[in-house]
Amino acid sequence: MKTTFLKPVLDLNATGAKIKTLMKQRGITPRQLQLILNFPYVQTVYNWFAGKNMPTLDNLVVLAKVLDVAMDDIVVTKMVDVEIDDGEDREVLSA
Repeated sequence: MKTTFLKPVLDLNATGAKIKTLMKQRGITPRQLQLILNFPYVQTVYNWFAGKNMPTLDNLVVLAKVLDVAMDDIVVTKMVDVEIDDGEDREVLSA
């Protein structure tokens, strides 16, 4: 028997667009953010915009503070279906 669950996954492109929008609203440039986060290259910020990668958790904490929003207001997720086969090899959990 199969069971379907909804699983949230990160939407890199939407998150990058959200970061870019929030920065623009707050008047923060990519170069300023680079300096605040102590990145060697501004390209890291542009890679977020392009959805190539996400801020690490420690950078997300700083980013949320700088943008004056909660981390949940930065990260965008989408839901995907995950099918689980509930076959014969069931694991029994005990307290």
